[in-house]
Amino acid sequence: MSSRRIKLVLHYDGTAYHGWQKQPRTPTIQGTLEAAIEKLCGSAVGVVGSSRTDAGVHALGQAAHFDVDTPVPTENIACALNNLLPEDIVVAEAVEAPGDFDAISSTLNKWYRYTICTAPIRPVMQIRYCWHRPAPLDSEAMGQAAARLVGTHDFKSFASAADSRQSSVRTVLRCCVCHNTDEIFVDVSATGFLYNMVRNIVGTLVEVGRGRWEPEQIDSILAAKDRAAAGPIAPAAGLCLMEIQY
Repeated sequence: MSSRRIKLVLHYDGTAYHGWQKQPRTPTIQGTLEAAIEKLCGSAVGVVGSSRTDAGVHALGQAAHFDVDTPVPTENIACALNNLLPEDIVVAEAVEAPGDFDAISSTLNKWYRYTICTAPIRPVMQIRYCWHRPAPLDSEAMGQAAARLVGTHDFKSFASAADSRQSSVRTVLRCCVCHNTDEIFVDVSATGFLYNMVRNIVGTLVEVGRGRWEPEQIDSILAAKDRAAAGPIAPAAGLCLMEIQY
């Protein structure tokens, strides 16, 4: 029996997990998924995830791949894994992919959405999936600031100090702000992201929304190439990986 490369699309609530990447004696999405695949296939399998989401971050469109030699038909893998996974992780799709498909290097772009709730009362039914900030924000000014991030820039000011990648230049395809009653959504699509980049962007846009900075401040923040020039990091709970395009 020949090995197959399986591509997965995953949804998960990241609240109970220390991010995607497997860690010893710590619950992670990757570790939990690999344990389920091992139960299904009878042997240890390494799963490659497109995005190493942080602790507490959610996903409705995480992509991953693994190679497996098993008699289980591809069309049955999603259902079989879902019977072995906890309720806060689900395989939405499992398909056979070409042998040269790679969940990381084959990625064209990723879309993240961040949700801010400005309602005066804590939204208990959504509290895991938003940043509750009970104060008005100027979403129009935030949108003007967000538009200045679109394009190819050095995003070093929006990268965590723990990000050690050689280049901090990234291309943002879309960065926009939408307002819906007591919710503000920040959508960011890019060909690639730095560590904590979206959460640092959101924290900076909130500084604009609360009137501390003008939208034009984004230009000087980018030019500074210094994390200290940008706003505080937004909490993990509001962030969701929505889609990865290949």
